[in-house]
Amino acid sequence: MARQSGDKFPESVKELDGLTKAAILLLELGPDECARVLTELPQAHVEEVTRELAGLGRVPPVLRQQVMEEFYHLSIASGAAAEGNLDYAKDLLRRSLDPGMADRIIGQIQTQVQKTPFSFLQRAESEHLLTFIQDEHPQTIALIVCHLSHHKASEILSGLPLAKQIEVIKRIANMEQTNPQVIREVEQGLESRLSSMLMQSMEKAGGVPTVAEVLNLADRATEKSIMEGLESDDPDLVEEIRRLMFVFEDINLVNDKGIQSVLKEIDNSELAVALKSASDGLRDKIFANMSERAAGMVQEDMEYMGPVRLADVEAAQQRIVDVVRRLEESGDVMITGRGGDSEMIA
Repeated sequence: MARQSGDKFPESVKELDGLTKAAILLLELGPDECARVLTELPQAHVEEVTRELAGLGRVPPVLRQQVMEEFYHLSIASGAAAEGNLDYAKDLLRRSLDPGMADRIIGQIQTQVQKTPFSFLQRAESEHLLTFIQDEHPQTIALIVCHLSHHKASEILSGLPLAKQIEVIKRIANMEQTNPQVIREVEQGLESRLSSMLMQSMEKAGGVPTVAEVLNLADRATEKSIMEGLESDDPDLVEEIRRLMFVFEDINLVNDKGIQSVLKEIDNSELAVALKSASDGLRDKIFANMSERAAGMVQEDMEYMGPVRLADVEAAQQRIVDVVRRLEESGDVMITGRGGDSEMIA
């Protein structure tokens, strides 16, 4: 049975349907990757999974982990023949040769293809890796650095405090061959701690804000087709997403000609209310696109209107945002970073 928005999540991934699993997986991928995935899916699937993502809510870490593990195992199962590994080689040899000969060949190649120590750290960005290991004992850092590429090792050392740099370098210089068991123990401890840190991080949540963030990163064509597909079924959801996709401070991203077009449709008294909580940068940008006289009048209105209810400020800002969105649709406004930088806009 399909999960309804607001339903409590089950304890096991086995009780989730495929659509919910797909939404959780997209949530785990993050907005950038999620936006790229959506562009590759059929339109009907995009609408279904976007609607599911919007109603997802907060997903328990254990369930997120189970979904990722299931996806990983399915990927491995479907692509086993496409990506070689030691287990695949063993299976192939045992199917092709008599058991004795297969075992002898496996014994000869096994040491050559064993997993590199600390391989789980190899793909990490140097900045993130430094944050993870900088509080370790100098001897542990020295052991890790010795198993990294020279380039990455140099970046790690450069990021350490001078006193620790010296301690690590001294230990590297005096390090002799390390017992493999010691390496495995250190590696397992670090991997376990890293896994624990990830599990304790803030729970990821789906919902309308997540959908808005994803669509903000998608190209305009993808965004438009998704929103149009959702609108026929749930116009209220579409409006909620739209209101989160562009907020008042994002007017900073509108080109000057676009701001001038927006200002033509806004009463100065409403603009004064909307700017009460705006940043100095946004105020300066808007005033720079007004005549000196008009800007002075708005500033005077802001100075003498006194305290204004937050609800009134937000309402005025939302009305201006609605104007920006409408003018963007008609091509009279260009918003930087909305996937349309290469388009010609009048």
